[in-house]
Parts: sequence; C-alpha cells; structure tokens
Amino acid sequence: MSLELFLPFLLATAILLATPGPTILLVLSYALAQGRGVALAVVAGVMLGDLLAMTATLLGLGVILATSALLFTVMKWAGAIYLAWMGWQMIRSASTASVNLAEISSRSHMAAFRDSALVTLLNPKSIGFFIAFVPQFIDTGAPAGPQFAVMIATFVGLGGANALAYALLAGHLRRHVTSPGLVAWLRRCGGGVLIAMAAFTATLRRV
Repeated sequence: MSLELFLPFLLATAILLATPGPTILLVLSYALAQGRGVALAVVAGVMLGDLLAMTATLLGLGVILATSALLFTVMKWAGAIYLAWMGWQMIRSASTASVNLAEISSRSHMAAFRDSALVTLLNPKSIGFFIAFVPQFIDTGAPAGPQFAVMIATFVGLGGANALAYALLAGHLRRHVTSPGLVAWLRRCGGGVLIAMAAFTATLRRV
C-alpha cells in the first residue's frame, strides 16, 4: 500500500474511531461504572469485533472492486447517504442518550469483553465506514490482499488504542463524567463528524 494512500486512510480511520458512537459509549459506560480495571477486557472485545467486522466487509469489497466503475460509484453514493443518515440519527437521539451505570457496574469482565465485541462487530458506523470509505484508498492496479492486510492491522490497532484511551480517561474522571448532558453532547459531536465524512466521501474519486 503506497504512502500516498496510507496516510489519508490513517487520518480518516483516526477521525472515525475518535468519533463517539455505540462502541465508545459502551466503553465509557463500563469505565464509568467499574473504573480503569475493566479497560483491558473492553479493549480486547473492541479489537476482536473490529477484526471480524473489517475482515468480513473487505472480503465483500474485493468482489465489488473487481467489477465495474458504475458499481463503485453507486456504492460510494450509497455509503455517503448512509453515513449522513447515521449522523442525523445520532444528533436526533442525543437528548435521550443515557448511560445505565447501575446495571453495568455488576457485570463481570467476561461480560464486558463479550458486550464490547458484539457491539463493535455490529456497529453500523464502522460497517458504513468500511463500505463507503475504504474503497477510496485501494489501488485497483495492485493486489488487494496485501492492501487489505495493512488496512485491517491499522484499523484494529488504532481501534484498540482509541478504546483504551477512552476507558482510562473515563475511569480516571469517573466522578465528573456521569452527566447525561455530556453523553448527549458526545452524540451530537459524533453525528456532526459523520455528516462531514459523508460529504467528503461524495467528493472522492476511484483510484
């Protein structure tokens, strides 16, 4: 994978992962309820979920990339619309967002691992990113396998580091980060970033 494609992919991945969504809200929930001790369990779950979701999605994208430019364009616009819709849904539901700390505080670390893996695997934000964004960074003139391997390793590694940072920070500031208003603010910011990514996706061209 060329550096010209890898650096924009790295930046887009970092922006997506830093955007609060279902996975990050779950990580915050466990860290706020149980402290930093649960960090390793939720991080391991997030990394497993990302690995499974991205691998499965990229296998499907490999088929699409081998077909026509028309399908690629349709996929790009469908992905952009999907990201915009997800962003709007996050903004619209922000006022009702909350974190059920009382229930989560009694769960085991194994439950934290399972929950974070499942939420990450089924996270529509990540799946939408894989479908809408990843093809923009693929060199169709080079073998797709090695490029996919680099992307998967990068996404899983950054995803784990991002989840760990959120968990440690929330665990450290757990006395001050329990306000429902903060969760709502995070969802509004995340929705705004997704809408911006949708607009950016619509302007990209196939390599």
